[in-house]
Formats: sequence, C-alpha cells, structure tokens
Amino acid sequence: MTTENIIATLETIFKDVLDNESIVLKPATTANDVDGWDSLSHIQLVVAIEKKYKIRFNSKEIQSWQNVQNMVDSIQSKIAN
Repeated sequence: MTTENIIATLETIFKDVLDNESIVLKPATTANDVDGWDSLSHIQLVVAIEKKYKIRFNSKEIQSWQNVQNMVDSIQSKIAN
C-alpha cells in the first residue's frame, strides 16, 4: 500500500475522530498542526487506525511517532508482514 493511500485513509480517520472536515494531512504533519489532536484524541486515533487496518501497535512504536509519516511507516511495516 502506498504512502499516499495510507495518508488518504488516515485523513478520513482524523476527520471522523476529530470531527473536523478541514483536516489535510501531509507526511510532515504533527499534532501541533491539527486542532483537537491532543493526548486523548491521539489514543482514539490509534484505536481507529488499528481497527481499520486490523493491526496492533505497541506503546514504544506509538511514542516514537513524531509526525504522520512515522505513523505511515509503522502501518506499512505491519501490513507488509
């Protein structure tokens, strides 16, 4: 699955979880760039991503994410297996 496809899917998840249709994600997007993306919503986003892709992240992976590209990389590594 391409980075672009995953980002498009993540964008849909972010819009749904954060109830904000104006969200546009790019690989370098961080929590500081998105209104409403705080520690609580981050957990909700992780759960929604795990459900969508039928994968599980460990806490070390989640804590290492600095931007959307890090999320994409983790997803790609899980779905490639």
